[in-house]
Amino acid sequence: MPQMYPMNWLFLFMFFTLIYITMIIMCYFSKKNFLKKIINFKKIKKINLIWKW
Repeated sequence: MPQMYPMNWLFLFMFFTLIYITMIIMCYFSKKNFLKKIINFKKIKKINLIWKW
């Protein structure tokens, strides 16, 4: 059984790093989309203001 401990630790380490990387990627893409949405919203507001005037 002692031979299995390093492998288990490595596996856990890899697993958590994978989860961490995926979370970072997801956060990055969501931030990008969020910024795009804000920019589009500002454009729509400008168009609405022009239309009102």
